[in-house]
Amino acid sequence: MKKKYFGTDGIRGKVGSLPITPEFFVKLGYAAGIVLSRRNKRGQKPSVVIGKDTRISGYMLESALEAGFSSAGVNVFLTGPIPTPAIAYLTRSRKADFGVIISASHNPYDDNGVKFFSSKGLKLSDEIECEIESLIDQKMEIVLSNKLGKAQRAENYVKQYIEFCENTFSRGLTLKGLTIVLDCANGATYHIAPTIFSALGANIIVVNDKPNGLNINKKAGSIHPKNLQSAVVSHNADMGIAFDGDGDRVIMVDQNGTLVDGDQLLYLIAQFYIKEGYKFGGVVGTHMTNLAFEERCKMQSIPFVRTNVGDRYVSAELDR
Repeated sequence: MKKKYFGTDGIRGKVGSLPITPEFFVKLGYAAGIVLSRRNKRGQKPSVVIGKDTRISGYMLESALEAGFSSAGVNVFLTGPIPTPAIAYLTRSRKADFGVIISASHNPYDDNGVKFFSSKGLKLSDEIECEIESLIDQKMEIVLSNKLGKAQRAENYVKQYIEFCENTFSRGLTLKGLTIVLDCANGATYHIAPTIFSALGANIIVVNDKPNGLNINKKAGSIHPKNLQSAVVSHNADMGIAFDGDGDRVIMVDQNGTLVDGDQLLYLIAQFYIKEGYKFGGVVGTHMTNLAFEERCKMQSIPFVRTNVGDRYVSAELDR
């Protein structure tokens, strides 16, 4: 079955035009909820964790999704603004059946979209996406009142994710003595990244951390790194880190204001793994990965595999 709405990275478009409308999101939530209920083997009401970035349309679309899921008998936990990777983590750790992030990533504020995660925190299979699509245009048959799902705010989920991130930092290490500039793109990391880096001991300088619903990614974040480069140099900082609007993309800057892109970061991480003697199966890139990076990996006998562009393909290859 050819998919009508789901692309390689969820559903995305211009707010107010199909499929990014409240009406569609109610139907989408309902359809996904019915699929959840069919596949639920635990004998209890299914649940979904819903997060969003800072776009003004996120509130409208969140309410619509919530209504759709609830009408299908699914309990809903609303995190508020939170990075996309957090939803993948929380869906798994909280044993939810689905995770959903409302975001259009690095796109401007008048775009929005939605991504779904499985109970394992992975992107949905094509099979499940097709099953959801097959129900979207069908008539909604709301469950009985005593079977409706409940929705609740789950602010403690953000705290849990912050603690998880802090605990990934090796014990005994500290960022104390380092000055780091953070560019939060006026997006989902605005309240999380500063908390984490401060807790790890860094002296932080934060820019673009005042979202107003309209300024996400606006001349800010990982796709507009010039401001970060200037800030690192002017503050005599040790490094800079820029995120995109939903916090699933990062670019870094060294103390001289020079960009360190994703390929370079991958290579540095690979070198660190080898140096420290970690079990290391190689590197997964995409067809967009720099050819020089692949050649350097071969020179050092580092296994390298390319996939199609899209985190679902990279994730699947990592799991092999």
